[in-house]
Amino acid sequence: MIAALAQCAERGGAGGVRIDGPDNVTSVRRIVSVPIIGIYKFPRTSPLYITPTFEAAREIARAGADIVAVQATRERDGAGLPLVDLVARIHAECGVAVMADVSTLDEGLHAAAAGADLVATTLAGYTPHSRRLSGPDLELVHDLAGRCPVPVVAEGRIATPEEAAAALRAGAYAVVVGRAITMPDAITARFVEALGTR
Repeated sequence: MIAALAQCAERGGAGGVRIDGPDNVTSVRRIVSVPIIGIYKFPRTSPLYITPTFEAAREIARAGADIVAVQATRERDGAGLPLVDLVARIHAECGVAVMADVSTLDEGLHAAAAGADLVATTLAGYTPHSRRLSGPDLELVHDLAGRCPVPVVAEGRIATPEEAAAALRAGAYAVVVGRAITMPDAITARFVEALGTR
């Protein structure tokens, strides 16, 4: 199912796909030609759950990801390999780019200084120390784009084409859209709610 959704995204014009788990990355790599941002999401038994270790990153890279996304929030502090060392190992041993998933401006600047190739606003609103908004944190996108020396990717609660376009206007290099495209149950629920039929 994940591979089919990825293929549909490619057919619709997506410039890349973000895929969770080595098995899914392998399946998607067989049928799409666009770049894959790979993650390895672990159960939320720890606050550090998006590609938390080098071993997880290596599995994703071996599965065929072009970019490995890692959690680069302050939860990483003291929870294993420091970000600068993780990024360096991924570059040296896996030969792929690293995208840092952050939730604040300071985290984004720290991730860029640690060698991340891209910084994404993926976790804005999902950490205790970041703003909780109903939509995307376009202010964070703008602030990062103005100060970060690497490309900024807008991600997180982008629900409409208009919000995606606003993220580009705020300075994003690219936009990741998740459930608004790939979760048919959530898409159906939005229509049902708007129609007042439930």
